[in-house]
Amino acid sequence: MNKNFFTSINTNFINNREKILIEEENGKTWTCKEIQKLTAKFSTFFKNHGLKKGSKIIVQAEKSIHCVCIYLSCLKLGIIYVPLNTAYTSNEISYFIETIQPELIFFSEEKKREHEILLSTKPKIKKFILDKKNQKFIDEIVKLKEYYFIESIEEDDIASIIFTSGTTGKSKGAMLTHKNLQSNAEALVNIWEINHRDILIHALPIFHVHGLFVALNTILISGAKMIFFQKFSPNAIIEKLNEATLMMGIPTFYSRLLSNNNFNKKQCKNIRLFISGSAPLTESIFHEFYSKIGQSILERYGMSEAGMISSNPLRGDRIAGTVGFALPNIEIRVCDESGKILPVNSRGNVEVKGPNVFRGYWQSEEKTKKELGSDGFFKTGDIGEIDSEGRLSLFGRSNDMIISGGYNIYPKEVELVLDEIDVIKESAVIGCKHDDLGEAVVAIIIPRDTKKSISDDKIKKILLKSLAGFKCPKKYIWLDKLPRNAMGKVQKKELKKNFNNIFKEGI
Repeated sequence: MNKNFFTSINTNFINNREKILIEEENGKTWTCKEIQKLTAKFSTFFKNHGLKKGSKIIVQAEKSIHCVCIYLSCLKLGIIYVPLNTAYTSNEISYFIETIQPELIFFSEEKKREHEILLSTKPKIKKFILDKKNQKFIDEIVKLKEYYFIESIEEDDIASIIFTSGTTGKSKGAMLTHKNLQSNAEALVNIWEINHRDILIHALPIFHVHGLFVALNTILISGAKMIFFQKFSPNAIIEKLNEATLMMGIPTFYSRLLSNNNFNKKQCKNIRLFISGSAPLTESIFHEFYSKIGQSILERYGMSEAGMISSNPLRGDRIAGTVGFALPNIEIRVCDESGKILPVNSRGNVEVKGPNVFRGYWQSEEKTKKELGSDGFFKTGDIGEIDSEGRLSLFGRSNDMIISGGYNIYPKEVELVLDEIDVIKESAVIGCKHDDLGEAVVAIIIPRDTKKSISDDKIKKILLKSLAGFKCPKKYIWLDKLPRNAMGKVQKKELKKNFNNIFKEGI
């Protein structure tokens, strides 16, 4: 039996040939038949250039329908699809090319110019400009005949390599299989009850697990439709909200919508589910959204190596600060440093097992063995605890943990208390070098209103009502905003780099 994930997508295409699958923000529509046809033309393109099952391509191009069809064609032919953040520089791209050794690369026109010197040293790799400005290339694709053959695939064959964000050292390439993608998409369609009547607001980038494997894959196999935005724009999204039933986004999306005067409950009357992920959703945004719109945002938990792991319930209580229950056929456990499984309501290292868990890291057997145990459980690197109902709450990354004077301090615990203070919009807690304590706690704070202030001493008094003294920050730094990556995650590595010497004399 062919285990190619594309067979499930193709079944939807065949059963819904004339149905609109994608509507672009400019109003142009694409039926299932049209997407299937364009995918088949890209398949011919790949065959003409000698690519076959096991070949690898890199895509660093702007979000487009053609990128979607390239991804689908790769699934269909067994080509390994490697999407890269459009913000990556030549220095970063050089590492990815050396690591992957792709046969072919798609760049936007801007990125190809930026990487010109680098690419001149890679004459054997085929490079193409995939850009709305390059109509000539698109016209050449459209002229090709369609190649509809679906390659025979085993479920553990690699479908895609997703590079992690590289919070420690170089980014690692997570090898995701056809089984990983299919099982995760089917689980999400099931628990969120996505069906052919749904219409999704898709404003996420598609170089990332969230936009590509969560948002896109669930629509492709469910028979639903998506409104396809190249980038997130609050005003553009608000104009289309009343046409949709689903929205998937990062916390920043919801924060920006709440800040927009045109965003109101009436426009959301047809939306049955708002979903958030890729970065922690603050309790303040959760409660403010409910107060204004009358709906609770559904927060879920996932990562490059395991797709989606858990979700708050579609029907049932969604509790701020938690990421819900394990998805069907997925096991979650919390362990101590020695690997011992901890009882409920104990804080420790989150580990996960299931059909969603990746095959390993590309060309990194040692790292794979370290993170992926012989019993199939993957060490996520997140700190969490599971309550008696089975709900998972997260408290940050294990490598973010601060050891101060011999005590372990979880930044998330401090951030939750800080964020409850009225004048504080959000916070990030880091550990910085300290001659006496080894590390000392530092709070980076973003004010809610620059006209209102609070003294550091007053903050400490508030914290001491909820936290032990050793957990309280030794310094408070006020900034206009926190550094974030493309998916809205706070870049604590950058903060630590900037402020690690703050306790040295004269700083």
